[in-house]
Amino acid sequence: MHYGIIAAGEGSRLVQEGVALPKPLVNIQGKPMIKRLIDIFLQGEAESISIIVNEQMTQVREYLEALAPTLPVPLRLVVKSTPSSMHSFWELSSLMKQTGGKFILTTVDTIFRPDEFLSYVKAFASAPAEVQGMMPMTPFIDDEKPLYIDVDAENRITAFLDAPGPDTRFVSGGIYGLTTPAFDVLEQCINSGVSRMRNFQRALVDAGLLLKGYEIKKIVDVDHAGDIATAEAFLSE
Repeated sequence: MHYGIIAAGEGSRLVQEGVALPKPLVNIQGKPMIKRLIDIFLQGEAESISIIVNEQMTQVREYLEALAPTLPVPLRLVVKSTPSSMHSFWELSSLMKQTGGKFILTTVDTIFRPDEFLSYVKAFASAPAEVQGMMPMTPFIDDEKPLYIDVDAENRITAFLDAPGPDTRFVSGGIYGLTTPAFDVLEQCINSGVSRMRNFQRALVDAGLLLKGYEIKKIVDVDHAGDIATAEAFLSE
């Protein structure tokens, strides 16, 4: 499996709340968030890891450049400031296209239990070829502006919504398991001026890609200083 990490945000809310470290280097249970993800990906049989950081995060870039030679798989780094996570994905896509097949992309501040994530990786890796994407979804709402997901009886994703419908049970987990057809949809979004990952996800559905949902019980985002303690408590449960 090939993996990508979007770590190009400014983390401005953490800075305003007194957290001195750049978000990717904030410790969760004694380990930088970005290293925690890398370690989990290696457990998930990573073949490569592609990461984007912004131009201002010199500390993060230096950390990753020092880490890369110690890893058993290639770590490809893009250093560029972007206006949205979708544009960060676009910058990574030139690297990730080269790998072919299935890949999993996540934002750096997405916290999940390793065992649940690795079960998801196995499910996506073994999914039949007609499944063009598998998106983790959770009934636990932690995000300030959650993206709701509607699925049918076979867990096929039918819609991404800003507000829940009458039968909506899940929200997006900020993890994206996709295959190569997604790159064409991403390019169309960029060329038509679309922004934000949620609109890209809607475009995937509109394009007719077969996306399956995969339930993960709980996923926590680290956006505020208080979320650090929340994440650590969650992982210690």
